[in-house]
Amino acid sequence: MSAINPSKQAVVRLTAGAGSLTARGLDKTVDVYFSADVETDGPIPGPYSMLSFALVYAGAFDGKRFRRPMDYKNSFYRELKPISDDFEYEALAVNGLNRDRLVAHGSAPEDVMDEAFEWVRSVAGDGSPVFVAYPLSFDWSWLYWYFVRFSKRGSPFGYSRCYDIKTAVSVKLGLPVAESGRAQIPEILLPKGLHTHHALDDAIEQAEIFANVFELGGGV
Repeated sequence: MSAINPSKQAVVRLTAGAGSLTARGLDKTVDVYFSADVETDGPIPGPYSMLSFALVYAGAFDGKRFRRPMDYKNSFYRELKPISDDFEYEALAVNGLNRDRLVAHGSAPEDVMDEAFEWVRSVAGDGSPVFVAYPLSFDWSWLYWYFVRFSKRGSPFGYSRCYDIKTAVSVKLGLPVAESGRAQIPEILLPKGLHTHHALDDAIEQAEIFANVFELGGGV
Protein backbone atom coordinates (compact mmCIF):
# COMPACT_ATOMS: atom_id res chain seq x y z
CA MET A 1 0.00 0.00 0.00
CA SER A 2 1.48 3.34 -1.07
CA ALA A 3 1.86 6.15 1.40
CA ILE A 4 -0.40 9.21 1.15
CA ASN A 5 1.40 12.49 1.60
CA PRO A 6 0.00 14.99 4.17
CA SER A 7 -1.52 17.28 1.55
CA LYS A 8 -3.44 14.38 -0.04
CA GLN A 9 -4.58 13.23 3.39
CA ALA A 10 -6.03 16.69 3.98
CA VAL A 11 -7.88 16.52 0.66
CA VAL A 12 -9.24 13.06 1.53
CA ARG A 13 -10.53 14.27 4.90
CA LEU A 14 -12.10 17.36 3.33
CA THR A 15 -13.74 15.37 0.55
CA ALA A 16 -15.10 12.79 2.98
CA GLY A 17 -16.80 15.50 4.99
CA ALA A 18 -17.89 17.64 2.05
CA GLY A 19 -21.56 16.76 2.45
CA SER A 20 -21.73 17.95 6.03
CA LEU A 21 -19.73 21.08 5.24
CA THR A 22 -22.09 22.02 2.43
CA ALA A 23 -25.11 21.25 4.56
CA ARG A 24 -23.92 23.72 7.17
CA GLY A 25 -22.88 26.32 4.60
CA LEU A 26 -19.28 26.36 5.84
CA ASP A 27 -17.86 26.04 2.34
CA LYS A 28 -19.24 29.49 1.53
CA THR A 29 -17.76 31.38 4.47
CA VAL A 30 -16.60 34.88 3.54
CA ASP A 31 -14.35 36.98 5.75
CA VAL A 32 -15.73 40.51 6.15
CA TYR A 33 -13.05 42.89 7.39
CA PHE A 34 -13.47 45.84 9.73
CA SER A 35 -10.63 48.30 10.27
CA ALA A 36 -10.63 49.40 13.92
CA ASP A 37 -9.00 52.26 15.77
CA VAL A 38 -9.37 53.35 19.40
CA GLU A 39 -8.37 56.42 21.38
CA THR A 40 -7.92 55.97 25.12
CA ASP A 41 -6.84 57.79 28.26
CA GLY A 42 -4.34 55.14 29.34
CA PRO A 43 -2.54 51.91 28.38
CA ILE A 44 -5.00 49.19 29.44
CA PRO A 45 -8.80 48.81 29.69
CA GLY A 46 -10.45 48.64 33.09
CA PRO A 47 -8.24 50.95 35.14
CA TYR A 48 -8.43 53.36 32.18
CA SER A 49 -11.09 54.21 29.62
CA MET A 50 -11.69 54.02 25.89
CA LEU A 51 -12.77 57.53 24.89
CA SER A 52 -13.57 56.94 21.24
CA PHE A 53 -13.39 54.25 18.58
CA ALA A 54 -14.20 53.70 14.94
CA LEU A 55 -14.97 50.65 12.81
CA VAL A 56 -14.79 50.91 9.03
CA TYR A 57 -15.84 48.29 6.48
CA ALA A 58 -12.54 47.33 4.83
CA GLY A 59 -13.43 44.64 2.29
CA ALA A 60 -14.22 40.94 1.98
CA PHE A 61 -12.36 37.76 1.01
CA ASP A 62 -13.91 34.45 -0.05
CA GLY A 63 -10.66 32.48 -0.14
CA LYS A 64 -10.00 33.33 -3.77
CA ARG A 65 -10.80 36.98 -4.40
CA PHE A 66 -10.40 40.04 -2.21
CA ARG A 67 -12.93 42.80 -2.79
CA ARG A 68 -12.04 46.22 -1.47
CA PRO A 69 -14.83 48.76 -0.93
CA MET A 70 -15.39 51.54 -3.47
CA ASP A 71 -15.08 54.03 -0.61
CA TYR A 72 -14.82 54.00 3.18
CA LYS A 73 -18.07 55.72 4.08
CA ASN A 74 -19.56 52.60 5.68
CA SER A 75 -18.35 53.31 9.20
CA PHE A 76 -19.24 53.45 12.89
CA TYR A 77 -17.82 56.13 15.23
CA ARG A 78 -18.67 56.92 18.84
CA GLU A 79 -17.29 58.86 21.80
CA LEU A 80 -17.78 57.26 25.20
CA LYS A 81 -18.19 58.26 28.82
CA PRO A 82 -15.07 57.27 30.85
CA ILE A 83 -15.49 54.27 33.15
CA SER A 84 -12.97 55.30 35.82
CA ASP A 85 -11.39 58.40 37.33
CA ASP A 86 -7.85 57.41 36.35
CA PHE A 87 -6.20 58.78 33.23
CA GLU A 88 -2.81 59.77 31.82
CA TYR A 89 -2.22 63.29 30.54
CA GLU A 90 0.14 61.93 27.87
CA ALA A 91 -2.65 59.89 26.27
CA LEU A 92 -4.99 62.88 26.17
CA ALA A 93 -2.26 65.00 24.62
CA VAL A 94 -2.00 62.51 21.74
CA ASN A 95 -5.70 62.17 20.91
CA GLY A 96 -6.81 65.71 21.80
CA LEU A 97 -10.12 64.55 23.28
CA ASN A 98 -11.74 66.60 26.03
CA ARG A 99 -12.19 64.11 28.85
CA ASP A 100 -14.28 66.47 30.97
CA ARG A 101 -16.73 66.88 28.09
CA LEU A 102 -16.98 63.10 27.72
CA VAL A 103 -17.60 62.65 31.46
CA ALA A 104 -20.61 64.95 31.06
CA HIS A 105 -21.82 64.08 27.57
CA GLY A 106 -20.15 60.87 26.38
CA SER A 107 -22.31 57.90 25.39
CA ALA A 108 -22.81 55.04 27.86
CA PRO A 109 -20.52 52.08 26.99
CA GLU A 110 -23.43 49.64 27.45
CA ASP A 111 -25.44 51.39 24.73
CA VAL A 112 -22.51 51.93 22.38
CA MET A 113 -21.15 48.38 22.46
CA ASP A 114 -24.59 46.86 21.81
CA GLU A 115 -25.05 49.29 18.93
CA ALA A 116 -21.59 48.48 17.55
CA PHE A 117 -22.31 44.74 17.73
CA GLU A 118 -25.51 45.16 15.73
CA TRP A 119 -23.79 47.39 13.16
CA VAL A 120 -20.98 44.88 12.57
CA ARG A 121 -23.45 42.02 12.17
CA SER A 122 -25.65 44.03 9.78
CA VAL A 123 -22.70 44.92 7.55
CA ALA A 124 -21.23 41.40 7.65
CA GLY A 125 -24.55 39.75 6.79
CA ASP A 126 -23.93 36.02 6.37
CA GLY A 127 -20.17 36.60 6.39
CA SER A 128 -17.70 36.19 9.24
CA PRO A 129 -16.60 39.53 10.78
CA VAL A 130 -12.82 39.91 11.10
CA PHE A 131 -11.15 42.66 13.17
CA VAL A 132 -8.25 44.47 11.44
CA ALA A 133 -5.68 46.78 13.08
CA TYR A 134 -2.07 47.98 12.76
CA PRO A 135 -0.70 46.79 15.08
CA LEU A 136 -3.46 44.50 16.30
CA SER A 137 -2.58 44.05 19.96
CA PHE A 138 -3.54 47.46 21.35
CA ASP A 139 -6.84 48.07 19.55
CA TRP A 140 -7.98 44.44 19.90
CA SER A 141 -7.35 44.37 23.65
CA TRP A 142 -9.51 47.45 24.17
CA LEU A 143 -12.42 46.66 21.91
CA TYR A 144 -12.58 42.97 22.82
CA TRP A 145 -12.61 43.87 26.54
CA TYR A 146 -15.31 46.51 26.01
CA PHE A 147 -17.48 44.16 23.93
CA VAL A 148 -17.23 41.38 26.51
CA ARG A 149 -17.70 43.73 29.45
CA PHE A 150 -20.51 45.93 28.14
CA SER A 151 -22.35 44.29 25.23
CA LYS A 152 -25.13 41.88 26.09
CA ARG A 153 -24.13 39.82 23.04
CA GLY A 154 -20.37 39.87 23.57
CA SER A 155 -17.91 40.32 20.71
CA PRO A 156 -19.04 40.12 17.07
CA PHE A 157 -15.49 38.97 16.28
CA GLY A 158 -15.54 36.05 18.71
CA TYR A 159 -12.36 35.69 20.71
CA SER A 160 -9.89 35.31 17.82
CA ARG A 161 -11.16 36.49 14.41
CA CYS A 162 -8.56 39.17 13.84
CA TYR A 163 -5.91 40.21 11.31
CA ASP A 164 -2.67 42.00 12.18
CA ILE A 165 -1.52 44.25 9.32
CA LYS A 166 1.93 44.50 10.90
CA THR A 167 2.43 40.74 10.59
CA ALA A 168 1.18 40.86 6.99
CA VAL A 169 3.70 43.62 6.19
CA SER A 170 6.44 41.49 7.76
CA VAL A 171 5.50 38.48 5.60
CA LYS A 172 4.85 40.35 2.35
CA LEU A 173 7.99 42.51 2.50
CA GLY A 174 10.28 39.93 4.10
CA LEU A 175 10.99 42.04 7.17
CA PRO A 176 11.31 41.15 10.86
CA VAL A 177 8.21 42.14 12.81
CA ALA A 178 10.29 44.69 14.74
CA GLU A 179 11.01 46.43 11.42
CA SER A 180 7.47 46.29 10.04
CA GLY A 181 6.00 49.47 11.49
CA ARG A 182 4.33 52.18 9.45
CA ALA A 183 7.65 53.93 8.90
CA GLN A 184 8.87 50.96 6.85
CA ILE A 185 5.86 50.80 4.50
CA PRO A 186 6.80 51.61 0.88
CA GLU A 187 5.13 54.75 -0.46
CA ILE A 188 3.11 52.75 -3.00
CA LEU A 189 1.23 51.05 -0.12
CA LEU A 190 0.51 54.21 1.84
CA PRO A 191 -2.95 55.83 1.89
CA LYS A 192 -3.78 59.31 0.72
CA GLY A 193 -4.92 60.60 4.12
CA LEU A 194 -2.89 61.71 7.12
CA HIS A 195 -2.63 59.97 10.51
CA THR A 196 -4.57 62.43 12.69
CA HIS A 197 -5.22 60.39 15.89
CA HIS A 198 -8.92 60.87 15.28
CA ALA A 199 -10.29 57.31 15.45
CA LEU A 200 -12.39 57.55 12.28
CA ASP A 201 -9.65 59.17 10.19
CA ASP A 202 -7.12 56.60 11.36
CA ALA A 203 -9.45 53.63 10.81
CA ILE A 204 -10.02 54.78 7.21
CA GLU A 205 -6.28 55.29 6.67
CA GLN A 206 -5.64 51.84 8.08
CA ALA A 207 -8.32 50.26 5.87
CA GLU A 208 -6.54 51.61 2.78
CA ILE A 209 -3.20 50.24 3.99
CA PHE A 210 -4.84 46.90 4.70
CA ALA A 211 -6.27 46.62 1.18
CA ASN A 212 -2.97 47.64 -0.42
CA VAL A 213 -0.98 45.13 1.62
CA PHE A 214 -3.56 42.36 1.16
CA GLU A 215 -3.46 42.75 -2.63
CA LEU A 216 0.32 42.76 -2.75
CA GLY A 217 1.14 39.38 -4.28
CA GLY A 218 -2.17 37.81 -3.24
CA GLY A 219 -4.02 37.51 0.08
CA VAL A 220 -2.46 36.56 3.40
